[in-house]
Amino acid sequence: MSNDSFFSDLLASISERGRTLLRLGPASVDPKQNASDLIELCTELLSGRGEASGTVLARGVLDRYKSLDEAGRLTFFENLAQNYGPDRDKLEKAIEAWRAKPTGDVSGELHFASEPQRQELFRRLNRAPNATSELVKMREDLLDLKNGNKDLNAVDRDVVHLLASWFNRGFLVLRKIDWSTPANVLEKVIKYEAVHEIHDWDDLRRRIDPVDRRCYAFFHPALVDEPLIFVEVALTETIPGAIAPLLAVDRQPVPIERARTAVFYSISNCQRGLGGISFGNFLIKQVVEELRRELPKLDTFVTLSPVPGFMKWLKKADDLNLSNEDQALVDMLADPLWVNDTALTAQLKPVMEQLAAHYFLKAKSPRGGPIDSVARFHLGNGARLERIDWLGDTSAKGLRESASLMVNYLYRLDDIEKNHEAYADHYEIAASSAVKKLLKSESGGGLRLLDSMRLSRAE
Repeated sequence: MSNDSFFSDLLASISERGRTLLRLGPASVDPKQNASDLIELCTELLSGRGEASGTVLARGVLDRYKSLDEAGRLTFFENLAQNYGPDRDKLEKAIEAWRAKPTGDVSGELHFASEPQRQELFRRLNRAPNATSELVKMREDLLDLKNGNKDLNAVDRDVVHLLASWFNRGFLVLRKIDWSTPANVLEKVIKYEAVHEIHDWDDLRRRIDPVDRRCYAFFHPALVDEPLIFVEVALTETIPGAIAPLLAVDRQPVPIERARTAVFYSISNCQRGLGGISFGNFLIKQVVEELRRELPKLDTFVTLSPVPGFMKWLKKADDLNLSNEDQALVDMLADPLWVNDTALTAQLKPVMEQLAAHYFLKAKSPRGGPIDSVARFHLGNGARLERIDWLGDTSAKGLRESASLMVNYLYRLDDIEKNHEAYADHYEIAASSAVKKLLKSESGGGLRLLDSMRLSRAE
């Protein structure tokens, strides 16, 4: 038996025996009663000092929480927001002490006095057996409930603060996923794949078993056999411009001695409750190091990435100044049958590539960064926007979300830190000269790209 398993069993035994000693019965069938019991247990858990009783009370809180309906959970989180902030008396005294004598020791007291009590509550909840996974699921509920409810933002910040500490890089373990991996883990890879659906076990095997395929995932000791994030990698001779050949049923594997390029074609976060906590940058960098050790001849590391927000942006972009006729042509893309018209796709290619360049290099979010979430991830990690791939994804999802566009982000190891700093400091986007040249057709009043296409079709 492993040390982790022994410790978990010990905690479970303490919890069950302590439940009897503290007379903690099962949850009530009445959700309102459970909400009231839950708040009382939280107060008792915070006021207690014993480790054993704390473990039992933490389990009681988590069990009561699971019995709540949506309204009860909202009441619970609202109670945390309103009544479990910093102790005001302690904070005011610490502020007065700091003003009177701003020393290091006093600043430490101020720091601890300003911490919300709910942070300590969540720490104590984490004493219960298997509590970490339950707290991650609790965060999922919080994300749903705080949508449009600003009062819960403070609670969410505190939960994220703690989860970021509990799931920092030092605790993560990188594992290679292959056909010998236990079936329960492989099932989760199928379930959590968020970019290119895995249809069945045969499809999964084609992605992880051939000599030119790799899959890696981060795991955490507190979430046994639960991947946090995983990346699927294709080893190729050159940089690919479309996803279909990589996933084709009848494709021929690339002989490993000819592979020069590692393609990260799918990165999937698995735990929604850990949203906002970045694992991807660590994952990509560590996978690059693993691949370089195994295959020293690899010299190019790129992604083949989706553009999930492109069509949504194109339909309502205010800065394009498109005429009604131009907009009608854009609306035509809503019918997926356009992709079967070879002449039309050829005419659309320069137009859509230039619109995509505008989308990546000029369209901005309210904070000033790119509006594309995938772009923010890779550019923030120090990658360079290398190439825009027309007809890169002609699946129903690809046509619906991006009009078939995909992009390659290049991870040039010598430039990663420089690109990251430029992006972090000024939202400066590293892009290849080929992508930048696509913007040359823009005029001062906005894009006039579709005019030329319309004239071409009329001729």
